[in-house]
Amino acid sequence: MGSQGGFYQSKEFLDLVKSIGEARSKAEEDRIVLNEIETLKRRISEPDIPKRKMKEYIIRLVYIEMLGHDASFGYIHAVKMTHDDSLLVKRTGYLAVTLFLNEDHDLIILIVNTIQKDLKSDNYLVVCAALNAVCKLINEETIPAVLPQVMELLAHPKEAVRKKAIMALHRFYQKSPSSVSHLVSNFRKRLCDNDPGVMGATLCPLFELIARDVNSYKDLVISFVSILKQVAERRLSKAYDYHQMPAPFIQIKLLKILALLGSGDKQASENMYTVVGDIFRKCDSSSNIGNAVLYECICCVSSIYPNPKLLESAADVISRFLKSDSHNLKYMGIDALGRLIKISPEIAEQHQLAVIDCLEDPDDTLKRKTFELLYKMTKSTNVEVIVDRMIDYMISINDNHYKTEIASRCVELAEQFAPSNQWFIQTMNRVFEHAGDLVNIKVAHNLMRLIAEGFGEDDDNADTKLRSSAVESYLRILGEPKLPSVFLQVICWVLGEYGTADGMFSASDITGKLCDVAEAYSNDETVKAYATTALMKIYAFEIAARRKVDMLPECQSLMEELLASHSTDLQQRAYELQAVIGLDAHAVACIMPSDASCEDIEVDRDLSFLNDYIQEAIEKGAQPYIPESERSGMLNISNFRNQDHHEASSHGLRFEAYELPKPAVQSRIPQTLIASTEIVPVPEPMYPRESYQTTMPSIPSDAGSAELKLRLEGVQKKWGRSTYTPATSTSNSTSQKTVNGTSQGDGASTVSSMRETYDSRKPQVEVSHEKQKLAASLFGGSSKTEKSPATGHKAAKASSHVVKSHVPKSSLEVASEKATPAQQPPDLLDLGEPTATSTALQLDPFKQLEGLLDATEVASAVNGAPAASRSPDIMALYADTAAGIHNKNDADLLSGLSNPSVTNMPGTTAMPQVTQSSSKGPNPKDSLEKDALVRQMGVNPSSQNPNLFKDLLG
Repeated sequence: MGSQGGFYQSKEFLDLVKSIGEARSKAEEDRIVLNEIETLKRRISEPDIPKRKMKEYIIRLVYIEMLGHDASFGYIHAVKMTHDDSLLVKRTGYLAVTLFLNEDHDLIILIVNTIQKDLKSDNYLVVCAALNAVCKLINEETIPAVLPQVMELLAHPKEAVRKKAIMALHRFYQKSPSSVSHLVSNFRKRLCDNDPGVMGATLCPLFELIARDVNSYKDLVISFVSILKQVAERRLSKAYDYHQMPAPFIQIKLLKILALLGSGDKQASENMYTVVGDIFRKCDSSSNIGNAVLYECICCVSSIYPNPKLLESAADVISRFLKSDSHNLKYMGIDALGRLIKISPEIAEQHQLAVIDCLEDPDDTLKRKTFELLYKMTKSTNVEVIVDRMIDYMISINDNHYKTEIASRCVELAEQFAPSNQWFIQTMNRVFEHAGDLVNIKVAHNLMRLIAEGFGEDDDNADTKLRSSAVESYLRILGEPKLPSVFLQVICWVLGEYGTADGMFSASDITGKLCDVAEAYSNDETVKAYATTALMKIYAFEIAARRKVDMLPECQSLMEELLASHSTDLQQRAYELQAVIGLDAHAVACIMPSDASCEDIEVDRDLSFLNDYIQEAIEKGAQPYIPESERSGMLNISNFRNQDHHEASSHGLRFEAYELPKPAVQSRIPQTLIASTEIVPVPEPMYPRESYQTTMPSIPSDAGSAELKLRLEGVQKKWGRSTYTPATSTSNSTSQKTVNGTSQGDGASTVSSMRETYDSRKPQVEVSHEKQKLAASLFGGSSKTEKSPATGHKAAKASSHVVKSHVPKSSLEVASEKATPAQQPPDLLDLGEPTATSTALQLDPFKQLEGLLDATEVASAVNGAPAASRSPDIMALYADTAAGIHNKNDADLLSGLSNPSVTNMPGTTAMPQVTQSSSKGPNPKDSLEKDALVRQMGVNPSSQNPNLFKDLLG
């Protein structure tokens, strides 16, 4: 050892290992390890640590990780060691990194570059260390970074490097088959490598490739057989021998590959017979590795096309395995025998006694393997012995999972190979009695179906004897103190169906037993339900046979109890029993025929038995039924189903790709307006310039927002809603009133065009009814239901969220609107009944702005619709102040409206220039006072300033 300890480690490290080995408790071990972690944290962070010391610290970190403690604080130091030029330090770093990190760790990215450099190193030991790290750390994303270097190493002069390169490619194939699918031909080439180690490493990826696609590698059968023959004849060097067996692991892998290639292929199998027979003869069975090769030969013989001589040789080997004193060899013999009986069942008969002897062995693993073999070996001649053994073993074990498996196998074997009905019933009783509720409910249902269907198709006597035997045995078993619930369900069902069928037992005896079961297991509602149904069957069969039914007192008390039960199922069964007892014999025979549990139920989908009733009703004047597809003017329920399906699908994630942006369309919109507001041009019919200029000020804008907006020419908006536009501030009420002083039809056309601009940009997605309601309640938009007229400035807010588009107006409609004289608006404060003589324009501008009226309604209202059908001109009331102000200089207004710096567009806020100019806008307080005065006086603003009105209309 020396003063520095063994393996060139310090005495401190050896003392650590010794103290942990001598720890008497987990708590003491944890205390030692935690102290070591604190020491390493302090020392590993010191500057200028010698390489020998750092290497020891990393090894101590590996030891700490092996004991289950966290050493992540030292991971980065292990990564740094991989960059060192010293071979010993580098290999230590690679070893630690492969143990510390996984392929998805964040530090992997720091190692890839080092691995790439080391793969090109002249020192093959460095290359091997890098290849070891490649197999452990490279993930699917980093495979392309090192794949070219690994491919070059397949031709490296050193066999160790070639072998590890094959292993790296195999690892790449396991992680991402698509990344190396074009390189699988290299495995074929390396199969002919001069070094047996490289050839043996190639067998592993070839085995996986052949398992996925056998037909693509059928041409390699001769090559594999040739290699196996050379190995078996000891042509390899002694270095590959293991316990005097020539390259046994290569032989085992080759036998696995030949088993895949020869499965179901007689021609390929014929090439294998000779070499497999030679291995059977030459293989040494005195060592474990020799027995492993023999076992693999048996597996190969059971997979390829059968050969009598090979089957005989395999049977001899199996016989030696079963007669051995080693539990491992017996286990191998049992497993090998289970493979061969699929091909040659007579082989199993020769070893039946040896297999039964394995059941007496105390080794529980060997017992379970033997029962698997017995399950495959069972026939009608040995079913009694095998099933009895299985049931005895089931009773003795406590493993509920395996108990359930054995119970289901016993039931299956009894159903297939039962020698007599009496034995079958006794076997089922034992299984249910000892397996308890662990038996799958399907097993109980299969048993009930089997008893109902019987064994023979034409032998009714055998079926009757089976059922009578079941009834007799179940009546005897009911005396047991505690029975499983599943077993009780079977008993109640059998007694209800066949309790009185053969006449051996009276109805009172059977019903009394059933009532006792329901009373004894009162907490089990399922058992009580089965018992109640069984009672109903017994009484129904008695009534159908026209025999007198005397209900026992315990049955009456049970029925009274169930009629008041909290369980609706039990209550319904009790009411059905009460109803059946009150029916006549013919009705009972029709609804509950005897022994009809397995009869096919015929369903009359057309309800033809009601034809006479329907015809009689129609003759008395009833309306005939109209099929859903022929109904007109009625709600179709399928529409609602389709709507619900569409709404459910519309709420899910959308995986459609984004649409490409459409090219910009040239329009006649003034460039000044586009430059200042960044509105997307829309290819719609063009409107007069004046309509844009008079409408835009109704939406606020911001002077400084033009520079901050994105340029969206030609970009189609796919997601979201339009930008929220707040209500118009009082600072630009001058422009607002000017607009309100114009014809309402003109304003409607411009607002309609703005809506179409928004609608052309929004995605054409059908909005569900729930979303429409939600939008209407929150924002007042996208609702098909007509809203009540808004009042005051809230109407302007609501108008900014409108998404319903209107048909644009034609030039003739605009001209007719110009020719329509302005009318006196009604007094809004007058709450009396409207008169028919009112001449006010009955078009509510707030509804018009909110998009709730069709374009035809707007046109009809403007072009002389009856006064009673038009909405009052609310916005025109603001025009008196505007007219009074702009009479001074009408040209200034028009120039101001056409000025891009003060033009308001959607999505912007009020311009600072308009806010600062107090001479061009009224005081907010004065505006409100004049507003109220105008409403009371009913003044028509357009009549006060007709010249300005005409100028604005062009």
